[in-house]
Amino acid sequence: MTPRRQQILSTAADLFAARGFHGVSMGDIGAAVGISGPALYKHFASKEDILGQCLLHASDQLLAGARELLPDPAVADGALAALIDRHADFALDNPALIVIQEREWGALGTEARAQVRKHQLAYIDVWTDALRPLRPDLGATEARAAVQAAFGLLNSTPHSARIGRAAMRALLTRMAHAALLAPAGLAPAGGLAPAGGVTPPAGPAPAR
Repeated sequence: MTPRRQQILSTAADLFAARGFHGVSMGDIGAAVGISGPALYKHFASKEDILGQCLLHASDQLLAGARELLPDPAVADGALAALIDRHADFALDNPALIVIQEREWGALGTEARAQVRKHQLAYIDVWTDALRPLRPDLGATEARAAVQAAFGLLNSTPHSARIGRAAMRALLTRMAHAALLAPAGLAPAGGLAPAGGVTPPAGPAPAR
């Protein structure tokens, strides 16, 4: 993706999150990135295309990142910790995308919705495959439901009180570990250590 397209998508996501999809025009997006509304059509076919590409790019990033983190699916505990860390970072760094995914799903065209959903389902599968060896008490359907519930927790960041990024990240990762593993008695009191074996800082940090 070109830097200009990335700039347009990032700016549009912020505008859609702040004003709602229907409250933003192509002219608004163009003005925010310093080009005319008509010039946007050199990069995207329509405002609906921009929304679709925002969410498709987000789901691509999450899926590709998840697959990169799992070179050895047999190391299930490390795999799940890495997935939780990566998703927490994504949610904290991209609150606008979390908001529009939740609120503007109905504004997506049929084709874009199918593409995004395909990537999302594949992402859920990666998580489910990492969770099931650790939770043999869960069937496939229950494991998928647990994973999606964990997403709800991690994606709550745009609606959460900001306590500083480091503290919020530590809280989210501990809670996600506990939610997914505690019923099987597998999560220690402080949660699993994230990828790399480094415990997230628990102290407050300046809000971003």
